[in-house]
Amino acid sequence: MDRIASFCVDHNTLLPGIYISRVDDDIVTYDIRMRKPNVPPFLENPAMHTIEHLFATYARNSEFRDHVIYFGPMGCRTGFYFLVRNMKHTDAIQLMQDTFRFIADFTGTIPGTTAAECGNYLEHDLETAKKEASNFLPIISDWNEQKLRY
Repeated sequence: MDRIASFCVDHNTLLPGIYISRVDDDIVTYDIRMRKPNVPPFLENPAMHTIEHLFATYARNSEFRDHVIYFGPMGCRTGFYFLVRNMKHTDAIQLMQDTFRFIADFTGTIPGTTAAECGNYLEHDLETAKKEASNFLPIISDWNEQKLRY
């Protein structure tokens, strides 16, 4: 079998930031790398779960809602993948910055956290999710198209 694109990235040198993982026709997969790979501590599952709910909710309610395909965690617990269609990189970067700002400032009830809405509704951590988003914002605050390459 062919080696997939994400396994071709040198994780020994990869730093936190936003990168283009792959482009498939009009779909771009962004690698939102919140932690340096293979260097603990990794993101905690309850915080990742909360980030997933808040990010997906915000992005799918934004002006770019029709371009958002998917947002989800990496199994290695160092970040997330964000898939969009027909969207300028500058708009995608701005949306990610706005979304992490939203998460950092979020108050209230986490969307989608009832047993009827979520398969693991009890595993959430809003305070740690907010802290993770706050810590990530300075890293991506001046991100631009030139920085999207691994």
